[in-house]
Amino acid sequence: MARKIDTETGRTALAAVAASDSPSRTDLATAVRYLLQLLDEKAPGNSVEVRVPPFGAAQVVEGLRHTRGTPPNVVETDAATWIALATGQESWSDAASAGRIRASGTRADLSHLLPLRP
Repeated sequence: MARKIDTETGRTALAAVAASDSPSRTDLATAVRYLLQLLDEKAPGNSVEVRVPPFGAAQVVEGLRHTRGTPPNVVETDAATWIALATGQESWSDAASAGRIRASGTRADLSHLLPLRP
């Protein structure tokens, strides 16, 4: 991840997203990146790539390091689903059952790491 988002900025963006049916792109991007940062702090590593296009991606969870091409363990979801998962508004199993999470690889189930409780 590029630069660290401070706690106040991250929480402000999360509050703005929660308060609006149509949050600004900046608030949405900041909230997504802040939550990816928290996940990286909670589960540092390089064995799972979490993608939330177009706002961000992070490599997390200890294990074999991925360096080129498509990683063996990938989680991809949209911004609204990622925020809901990371903040505990939705469970991993519900989002996966509804098809809002695309997860591949033996380590791609992140349910044990969520919610993040920012």
